[in-house]
Amino acid sequence: MSYFTKRYHPPGTSPGTLVTEEKAEELRIQLLDYTPGEFLELTLEHPQECQPYLEKKSITWVHVEGVARAETVRVLGNLFGLHPLALEDVINTGQRPKADSYDEQLFVVMNLPTVSEQGEIETEQVSLFLGDGFLISFHRGDSRPFEPVVQRLRKHSGKIRERKADYLLYALLDVIIDLGFPVLEFYSEYIEDLEIELLENPGKETLAKIHQLKRELLMLRRMLWPQREVINNLLREELPQIRQETLPYLRDCYDHTIQIIDLIEVYREMTSSMMDVYLSSLSNRMNEVMKVLTVIATIFIPLTFIAGVYGMNFAGDSPWAMPELEWYYSYPVLWLIMLAIAGGMVVYFRRRNWF
Repeated sequence: MSYFTKRYHPPGTSPGTLVTEEKAEELRIQLLDYTPGEFLELTLEHPQECQPYLEKKSITWVHVEGVARAETVRVLGNLFGLHPLALEDVINTGQRPKADSYDEQLFVVMNLPTVSEQGEIETEQVSLFLGDGFLISFHRGDSRPFEPVVQRLRKHSGKIRERKADYLLYALLDVIIDLGFPVLEFYSEYIEDLEIELLENPGKETLAKIHQLKRELLMLRRMLWPQREVINNLLREELPQIRQETLPYLRDCYDHTIQIIDLIEVYREMTSSMMDVYLSSLSNRMNEVMKVLTVIATIFIPLTFIAGVYGMNFAGDSPWAMPELEWYYSYPVLWLIMLAIAGGMVVYFRRRNWF
């Protein structure tokens, strides 16, 4: 996960400036126009093709998928009367999740978390414009996260085609927020595997994994924490774009954001405790090694003393000489004494559970 994901213009650039990103590509522009009794789905070649649907008394959803070009964003902005500062935030991705009201339109920025095939956590910006009878969404990725909502519109299942555009906004926000749960499930399994590795065979690679996990959880928290504030603002502020009957559904979204943040905090605490367990494990392993070495050294202390005494070789006719040196069985007797001392010390240590 990249630590700096914000794209910005050079300092001093005029506000509302739209500059195409270098890796901008061909977009997929999808238009869905519906009423309770009718549904139309089109793939547009040019955003100008949205023009005829602005005059209809229906709900129009324009979904732009991919890295948007400045010209495409500008054309959509002119057609729907979108604010230039909001359009600039669409181009300059990496924005903090927020909800801004511009006259009769509502602009919402959210972060959509995903898990790549390599097991890396990524976040994709989703920009949403809500107006009278229309909703425009910009999604930089190619994962098509809103396909379940499209399926509900096609099959006329649920209340989505019976409600206004603010209910469609809720449906998209609900998808974005709920996609955080599969990511947290991925982290849960990863933490469980890491705990097993930590208890069975911790090493330097384990320590690196713990540090990486802590960084990723911190970045994920930074990206998802503001989304709770966004939903809270939509609930508390009296926005003309949000109808009263949609508020209970937004409260459900708010509950989900709280659950996600709580899980992230729990995982962060578990990761911190894993670091303590790793350090304790290393300390215990060191203590075990030192205990074995200490036992070995203690056993050899009296043996070294005996070998040192009889290594002096004080022999002769003096009454203070070592008569044992002249004994016939002195060498094997000395070995038996030393083995008895070592064996006795081992038995004593075992009974005291010192090793």
